[in-house]
Parts: sequence; C-alpha cells; structure tokens
Amino acid sequence: MSKKIEITLTTQKKDKPDYNKLGFGRYFTDHMFVMDYHTDKGWYDPRIVPYEPISLSPSSMVFHYGQAVFEGMKAYRTEKGQVLLFRPDKNLSRLNTSNERLDIPAVDEAFVIDAIKKLITVDKEWVPTAEGQSLYIRPFIIATEPYLGVRPSSEYKLIVILSPVGSYYGDQLKPVKIYVEDDYVRSVKGGVGFTKTSGNYAASLKAQTEAEKVGYAQVLWLDGVEKKYVEEVGSMNIFFKIDGEVVTPALNGSILAGVTRDSVINLLKHWGVPVSEKKIAIEDIYEASKAGKLEEVFGTGTAAVISPVGELKWEDHVMNVNNGEIGPISQKLYDAITGIQSGKIKDEFGWTTDVEELATIK
Repeated sequence: MSKKIEITLTTQKKDKPDYNKLGFGRYFTDHMFVMDYHTDKGWYDPRIVPYEPISLSPSSMVFHYGQAVFEGMKAYRTEKGQVLLFRPDKNLSRLNTSNERLDIPAVDEAFVIDAIKKLITVDKEWVPTAEGQSLYIRPFIIATEPYLGVRPSSEYKLIVILSPVGSYYGDQLKPVKIYVEDDYVRSVKGGVGFTKTSGNYAASLKAQTEAEKVGYAQVLWLDGVEKKYVEEVGSMNIFFKIDGEVVTPALNGSILAGVTRDSVINLLKHWGVPVSEKKIAIEDIYEASKAGKLEEVFGTGTAAVISPVGELKWEDHVMNVNNGEIGPISQKLYDAITGIQSGKIKDEFGWTTDVEELATIK
C-alpha cells in the first residue's frame, strides 16, 4: 500500500456549532479519512476527502451480517495551542483485536495513527479550546461487499470521522444512578464482548431503555452464565473502592479492555493505592454496602473519562454510595487523566503525542 494520502479539500466549509452547546456526537468536521480493502489488493487508496454521505449497495454485507468494528479516542488542545492525542497506540491495537475476532483484515496501526494526525491537522480549527471539550475521533470499518452469504466479506471500508464534543453526561462529575441488570445479558466468554463491534451496543439498548423508565441512567451488566459476577456498566468499565482497596472485574474474554481502565490502574499503582483485578460477585458488593465499606463506585471510558456512581439498585436492594457524592479517588483520577490529556499536568507515562509530531505522511 502506498504511504501517500491524497487530500481533497472541501470547497464549502461548514458553519461551526455553538461551542457552548456541543453535547456529544452531534456535529462533524469538514473532512474524513477513507481507505478501502479488497482481498486482491489489501488496504489501498488512503485519502482525506470532504465529509459526505457514503454510497453502499443495499446488499452490502455489513447490513445483513454485522461485520463492523469501531474505536473511540480524543484529541485535546492545550493552553499553548498544541493538539494532543491520548494513547492512540492502545486504541489502534484494540481495533486490530476487534478485527481479528470479526475476521476483518488487520490495519497498519502506525499508518492509521499518522492518517488520523493528518486528518486532525486538516481540520485543526475544529478542535475545541474550552475546558472539558475535545475532538472525538471515530475510526470504523464496515464490510462492503454486495453479497448475501454468511462468510467474511472480501471488501471493506475504513473511515475516520471527527466530532467536536463537550462533556458526555453534561454535568460531568455528578454521580449517576445505576440499575443492576439480571435478566438481559451483554456477552459471554467466547463471544465478542471484548471487542468494539456494533452488535454489542445494539444488544444493550433494550436494557438501557428499561432502566431509564425506572429512573436509572445506566445498566450494570452481570456475567451471561451465572448472572452473578459484575462485568461492565453501560459502555464503560467499572471500579469499586471497598474498605480502602480499588477493585475492578478482571478481563475474562467478555469484558472490553478499556484504555481509560488501563490508565486508571496505572495511576492507582503509581500513587500506591491498593488496586486489583478479580472476579467480583454482586452479592459481595451488596454485603460491602451493608457493612459501610463500599466507599466509591465509578465507571471509566473514553467518552466520559470518569463517571461516579451515587446509587446501585440490585433486585430489591438500593445501595447508596458516598451519600450520592463524588469520592476523592474518583475526583483525583478525573483531574489527573484530564490534566494529562490537556497538557496541564506533566505526562510521566508517555501517554500523549503531539498531532504535529512524527508526520511521516506527505
């Protein structure tokens, strides 16, 4: 594959949105990156083009058999005007993990990271400047071969789109109420729960809707076999601080290996806070709550970063967490991660990279 990216600039730039009312995932920049795949060519024709609708055959395999994967990452503008990416190598590595499970051809991770940098450079004026805002980056791959047959596609399209965003939940650090789901299941070991594939999220929507009907913001998923062990919360990983120790479910083949999850674990170890990854029964969470030892609960993910939990409802049990207020560890983690992402705090881990550095693409 040629390393050269063809660039076609738009002739009609969009009006910028009101950056005080961005919300999440509603506005998109002027350009997108596109690259195609065919079994006879490999990945080919990398290009940056104006953001526009894509034309696909109604028989494209993605519509019928769900061969689709995606990633989510962000770019942040510093006070000095730099634009930083946060751990993009982890996201692209995970994209290829998803590709392998969905039988989609792997991408050249370094090349795609450089392509993303080039795309952001083209649309740099879209990167927000206010605190809490960022440029959300959504790479995704879909099966495009026009064929009605259950097998891997011979054709794919990789697309990267960009969206200026504010806080995912609006009032970022206001603790949310979580409903423990023990009817529907998200995934099982051997399935695709550890990947970012579209079907995972489609399967979660019904439970989410049911939780919202009874006043809860998200669903806490239990394992799909015994419906006994905690797995994820909504589309995030979950952490509990119990009697001074922070615990999170161990990666087991049905839990997504979150980039923010990994960052949290590294930060806690760096600070000397006891942290462990293990199997966690919802019964044990309830017993810790009854004993007054459930000190904090929070979700982690690219979109929300840290999402504190103020209440858990499991069956007939309602567990209040820290009087419905954010805890000190949740706050410290949020401040540290967002500080590193925005360049306000020294990056001791080598997690950030300047969009304008390492420009290998001409």
